[in-house]
Amino acid sequence: MKRILLILVILCYNCDTGNLTVLANLPHVLYEASGIETIPKSDLIWMLNDGGNKPELFGLNNNGDIVKTLKIKAKNNDWEDLTTDKNGNIYIGDFGNNQNKRKNLAILKVSKDSLNNTGKIYIERISFYYPNQKKFPPKRKQMHFDCEAFFHFNDSLYLFTKSRERNNFGKTNLYKIPAKRGNHEAQFMTSFKTCDDIQCWVTSADISADRKQIAILSPTAVWVLSNFKSDDFFNGTVTKHDFSFKSQKESVCFKDKNTLLVTDEKAYGSGGNLYELKLNQTQKN
Repeated sequence: MKRILLILVILCYNCDTGNLTVLANLPHVLYEASGIETIPKSDLIWMLNDGGNKPELFGLNNNGDIVKTLKIKAKNNDWEDLTTDKNGNIYIGDFGNNQNKRKNLAILKVSKDSLNNTGKIYIERISFYYPNQKKFPPKRKQMHFDCEAFFHFNDSLYLFTKSRERNNFGKTNLYKIPAKRGNHEAQFMTSFKTCDDIQCWVTSADISADRKQIAILSPTAVWVLSNFKSDDFFNGTVTKHDFSFKSQKESVCFKDKNTLLVTDEKAYGSGGNLYELKLNQTQKN
């Protein structure tokens, strides 16, 4: 059995992942890893699973080993992404909305102090709604309000929708809500077009620790935004970094200003890894 596992690990590390370096094969419990984040002054990499899994946060070391598990006192309706603020608080994006029917969209704030606790971890709930979300189920030409990506910036949370509209898969709409308890109307900011293919829809986002760069992830590429003013993110410099292989990439975060961490889900016998992407070593379009 040990020999078989060793062979599988060797095959995984020798597969052609191109400009993504495999750091670790994720533990089986994270086979649907959907969010990743690092926080200031901590060596842990925090991850969560997609909806339908237990409401838990996992703290991993750089080898991909789980060294801490936090049981969150909230339901995992459809957890999709993680972010942090400058104080080290973590936010869970419970806003997945595949069928466009959810009315309980929320972001769950886990205090910095709670990350050192054991037992049940209590959260602060930040509820929100889209003012232009129409009747259910959606009509063909209606906007879709699925979301899998967000980050914290200047006391607000910025959400990127995952378009499921036919012939408009790569379009993402950016919304803004206050990062505080309450039930907030999401404020539409702008839209951004990645491409017209299903492989270009946005699955995760992150902002660097110095708040000067933003990463927007899709299965085939990551877009890095820089040189923006205030929250006019798309009017700065937009740089595309293509991946050398396709997989179900679901989460991204900054390791440092020149390095991204990326995960993909285990699907069709491949994936389920933690990767590193060096931004200064990838082709830029």
